[in-house]
Amino acid sequence: MNAAQRILAQPATRAFIALGLIVSLGFVFHADGAFHKWSTHRDMLRQVSEHGILACGMTIVILTAGIDLSVGSVLGLVAVVFSLMSIHWGWNPVLAVGACLALGAACGTVSGSVIARFGVQPFIATLAMMVFARGLAKYVSGGQKISQSVQNADGSFGYVELPRVFDALDARILGGNVSVVTIIFLVCVVVTWVLLARMRPGRHLYAIGGNEYAAHLSGVPVMRTKILAYALCGLFAAVAGICHAAQEYQGDPEAGVAYELTAIAIVVIGGTSLMGGRGSILLTLLGTLSIGYLEKILSINAVGEASRLMLTGGIIVAAVLLQRRRA
Repeated sequence: MNAAQRILAQPATRAFIALGLIVSLGFVFHADGAFHKWSTHRDMLRQVSEHGILACGMTIVILTAGIDLSVGSVLGLVAVVFSLMSIHWGWNPVLAVGACLALGAACGTVSGSVIARFGVQPFIATLAMMVFARGLAKYVSGGQKISQSVQNADGSFGYVELPRVFDALDARILGGNVSVVTIIFLVCVVVTWVLLARMRPGRHLYAIGGNEYAAHLSGVPVMRTKILAYALCGLFAAVAGICHAAQEYQGDPEAGVAYELTAIAIVVIGGTSLMGGRGSILLTLLGTLSIGYLEKILSINAVGEASRLMLTGGIIVAAVLLQRRRA
């Protein structure tokens, strides 16, 4: 293998090439110059940030050779609970955010415990959590969106004031050029990078994904590390759920449907191996930008949602095949 082939074999190189090709398509199919405006890129970052936050947690889980199908449902559950606590019950924002983060981490901990302690396949365990969390969201909300509309004792409906925390999370800063949710996403990226690149549990995650049996023989606390991975994935899903509720001004029990597909696509397109043990959060950041730009380019060119979903599915398959070819 010559030097050029070795460079192309690097996941980061392939991720940069993929992002470059997608951005190039935007300059070609710019929708009468819409792609050249900063507002298009700003809105893209805002729209993809929720998926990027989910992808941070998904990266941690996939590095252990696992998968988490429940992140979309946990997002929906947290969005409902956060809206109830903040809008209807009038909780202090700090308490509401803390409770919702704990709820997301608890969902992940349950999934991780089932996987690590009882040896259930991650696909099955997180599929069960996906169904349970979605059902719980519908039960808690009564199957209705939790918004500013509330029913009074006499059966009439009124409106309550939207909590300031919603406006704060949905705001734009730096002269209106950057959304707060984008900043939150970048903070999640930094936190994940510190965990994976600078802390011992991060090395344990890579070791488990590379060879779980060898990691166990080397003294890695496999069970505890797996539970931690899924707990963090649930925590990030809760962060995304809070952001979703703030941006939509409501908690929808149907929120987050199929978001797990996008999160997985982001991680895979970035170059993190589904076999575990290889990848990084910086690759996931590139994957997030790739998916964000792809969806934005298709959107400004009025490509239908059905076509966008089919294209995303095809890209996932292509990315996995490319990983196998380079493995």
